[in-house]
Amino acid sequence: RPEDFDDAAYEKFFSSYLVTLTRRAIKWSRLLQGGSVPRSRTVKRYVRKGVPLEHRARVWMALSGAQARMDQNPGYYHRLLQGERNPRLEDAIRTDLNRTFPDNVKFRKTTDPCLQKTLYNVLLAYGHHNQGVGYCQGMNFIAGYLILITNNEEESFWLLDALVGRIVPDYYSPAMLGLKTDQEVLGELVRAKLPAVGALMERLGVLWTLVVSRWFICLFVDVLPVETVLRIWDCLFNEGSKIIFRVALTLIKQHQEFILEATSIPDICEKFKQITKGSFVMECHTFMQKIFSEPGSLSMATVAKLRESCRARLLAQG
Repeated sequence: RPEDFDDAAYEKFFSSYLVTLTRRAIKWSRLLQGGSVPRSRTVKRYVRKGVPLEHRARVWMALSGAQARMDQNPGYYHRLLQGERNPRLEDAIRTDLNRTFPDNVKFRKTTDPCLQKTLYNVLLAYGHHNQGVGYCQGMNFIAGYLILITNNEEESFWLLDALVGRIVPDYYSPAMLGLKTDQEVLGELVRAKLPAVGALMERLGVLWTLVVSRWFICLFVDVLPVETVLRIWDCLFNEGSKIIFRVALTLIKQHQEFILEATSIPDICEKFKQITKGSFVMECHTFMQKIFSEPGSLSMATVAKLRESCRARLLAQG
């Protein structure tokens, strides 16, 4: 937790949220009695209201397609770990191990077992699996969260594959075209839905990458509170990358007046850091309700169309 973390406010929120969690856990246990996790309107509604921690790994694996891929490729993960060595890949991963959740006791070298070895294995296997990506900063935080939730190396690998390979493709490739495209897509959405903020960004000459790159590349890990990130990921694995835009638009819309007070680039950068803190983002249940109401209509078809035009523009710029 950061030094300025409000423990009292968190305890107050969590004691009331605990009641919600208990109620959801009973409903999920009933839903999962059949064994499978089918894609349905009921499951979508349940996921939006939060997946209980004890069911999260199973639900994420099922809804993302990771379970099916793992079942279709028995032994593949372990073969990747025994593959030909790649010193550059290994060094790049090792460099980031100590920087990954240094405040989390499970990732400290002094802990036994230390999750750094698990994290190294997952990232190394993924680098061998997807050589076009290899390893990129940001993936360590994502893999770290997956390991904490699944407590299973192989499942973490297949979930990382679902995210990096399918849900947010091209975020982590050397050119990062997918990441750059989606930052531009957010800019287009802000211009359409929150024109005053769009106009301010243009007037001050602020590039979207300056203020939101970390939101996208870390999928809100170490940006928003843990429980809020997990609730976002519940929906991300089920509904895809449009969830990222819903979260970003909600943060900006909720704090629109505060953002509009900015008079310079450093000022606006600071305001975008501030809007990811406080009770609005801590109270994850209310926050998640807001992401589905505040931004209004946002279909994957709309996102796909915007991606096409933004990508073409970026490629034309070289």
